[in-house]
Amino acid sequence: MSNTQYAVCHLQRGSGNDSGMSCHIERKDAKGKKYVPDNADAGRTHLNRELVRFPEGVSNRTEAIQHRIDTAGLRRKVGKNQTKAIRIILTGTHEQMMKIANGGRLDSWIDANLKWLRETFGNENLVSCVLHMDEKTPHLHATVVPIVAGERVRRKREGERKYETKSGPRLSADDVMRRTKLHEYQNSYAEAMKPFGLQRGIAFQKAFAVSERSNVQKGGNALTEVGIGGASSETAGSDLAAEHEHRHLLAGVVGSFEEVEKIVDEIRGYLHQTGKQAADKGRQPMETSVHCR
Repeated sequence: MSNTQYAVCHLQRGSGNDSGMSCHIERKDAKGKKYVPDNADAGRTHLNRELVRFPEGVSNRTEAIQHRIDTAGLRRKVGKNQTKAIRIILTGTHEQMMKIANGGRLDSWIDANLKWLRETFGNENLVSCVLHMDEKTPHLHATVVPIVAGERVRRKREGERKYETKSGPRLSADDVMRRTKLHEYQNSYAEAMKPFGLQRGIAFQKAFAVSERSNVQKGGNALTEVGIGGASSETAGSDLAAEHEHRHLLAGVVGSFEEVEKIVDEIRGYLHQTGKQAADKGRQPMETSVHCR
């Protein structure tokens, strides 16, 4: 393993009202019953804490997501399949995170993360941020509702407007999860984490030979980049990214190329299985893109 200590910023689209992930993050189900996953220490769960104050009348993460949507002044109806929340995991290499915690700097690290989240996504869009201390590595689960106000990117590509659009705030995960923005998030987050001895990962093209990248692309032209240190994944119904997200040590936090290759093999296997299932059902394979920087 490398001695380099990496900052980790992992983004993924939520599913529906994301209540399933709320159960994992808040350690309780929709009825308030305690839930502790197998990889967590129940004796330390009391150290977990919500860092964002909910609005009056809101009692949990799922309600906070819906409250933001209801009060954002949206002029378009929210589609059934629209992404309502972006899940963000913030942490770092285990050794450095333990050094930060044991050295009395955890609160400062948390404050720096909250500052970055609010400056990057907007204070009102940050509806929840939970510190987990009951797993191996301290980490944050932040939740952002993707409310944006700028012009639609698709409209810019289309040139002359073909139909009437409504101005004002929009719910748009596509804008928040654009590839260029994913790179920007990794850069700015790494900059914010420098005072804590954490640095940005290296890009995929610097870690792999051209032949390896070509082989991955042949697996469905879906894997675009894999980096060491940070991870920004965008998937369309992918269980693979969700599996990595539930682990305290994300796929992006690696110190050797051998581990990266193992992750690539997992993704390639997932793409193969997805294509096989699609063929069995007589439809086109689901388009999936994974960005890891």
